Amino acid sequence: MSTAAAFSIDLVQWRRRALLVGLAATVVCILGALVAPDGRAQFFRAYLAAYLFYLGIGLGGLVLTMIYHLTGGAWGFLVRRILEAQARTLPLLAVLFVPIACGIGWLYLWARPDAVRQDETLEHARDYLNPDFFWMRMAVVFVLWILMAWTLDFWSRRLDRTGDWRFSAKALQFSGFGLVIYGITIHFSAADWIQSLQPGFHSSIFGPLLATTQLLSALAFAVVVLADCVTRPPLGQVVSSKALNDLGSLLFTILILWAYMVWFQFMLIWIANLPVDVIWYLPRAEGGWQWVAWAIFLLHFVVPFFLLLQRVVKRNPRSLAAVGKLLLVMQLVFSYYQVMPAFRTGGIGDHWLDFFTPLAIGGFWLAAFLWQIERRPLLAVHDLNARVAAHARHLDDRELAREGIIAHG
Repeated sequence: MSTAAAFSIDLVQWRRRALLVGLAATVVCILGALVAPDGRAQFFRAYLAAYLFYLGIGLGGLVLTMIYHLTGGAWGFLVRRILEAQARTLPLLAVLFVPIACGIGWLYLWARPDAVRQDETLEHARDYLNPDFFWMRMAVVFVLWILMAWTLDFWSRRLDRTGDWRFSAKALQFSGFGLVIYGITIHFSAADWIQSLQPGFHSSIFGPLLATTQLLSALAFAVVVLADCVTRPPLGQVVSSKALNDLGSLLFTILILWAYMVWFQFMLIWIANLPVDVIWYLPRAEGGWQWVAWAIFLLHFVVPFFLLLQRVVKRNPRSLAAVGKLLLVMQLVFSYYQVMPAFRTGGIGDHWLDFFTPLAIGGFWLAAFLWQIERRPLLAVHDLNARVAAHARHLDDRELAREGIIAHG
């Protein structure tokens, strides 16, 4: 059965709709940037926040793919193709980064020569925080990420065609090295993209925080996609409550790690109470952003935390997908919370461009993802973990048969 037939939606139709939404929203954003008061600055700020959200889904898919190659398990067998399709959108995400590279003067003080001359801190950081070196760093990290995604995808395709398990061994050996590269590059990228919005602020937590944010977005998205085709062949023939429970538990674990990073950074700054550190939280405690922080605490952590504690939620694909959708919405909110208050331009929702940029980027990204997911079988043909998934499904069937016997006396 084709990949398209495994979904309850028409992938071609949805891809066209996504493209139309992306094009229409892009036109609106361009007009807003040109004619609205302070439109260009607001466009680049909103674009950065929305872009980081979608980058998290694509790059997080690559990282989870590498984690799966290292650990195995039925959970990864179910979502492997979805994660690989997410990772294959990285070339598009590299192209979508171009507006940020072109708009750094609107985003970062360190990219403005007049601001650098007037600020001693920026003057000292000029050897690192300057446009030329920034562009070079971004080119390097995107090349590395795309090469890693391409390498793993190449071996995955060769495994499908040949059934030679040596390609699985290569992917396993490469993934450990790849995760080290990811850890280093995301640490510096987090400082470049977000932390340097307020160059006087320093935090060693930013790299791990952005990494867990990306993993959470990627897995939440994969769970939502999985739920759409979990009752249809071929997934309907191998999915099991145990594998779904493992996916829910992994989502729960990443949620805890994300919350720990957020809390750890806040706790250390609150205890030290140093002026150089509190500048990060002061603009996020006014203009309505304090209410966003409470919404993030409740809807991004408390509600998903207690839902994912329940086995009945984790073993039901629709319930698990509902949690995933909630997390995705709140991840987008969290991305805006990280970026927008740094500019101190007003309260939340002061500019309508904030609502159109996620549609513009998301339309193109979703169309690319749907095109990628159509290109491959929804289940890996010669994956070693297929037996693990089949065994878990067999245990499910035995349990259902046993319950049926008991129910009928």
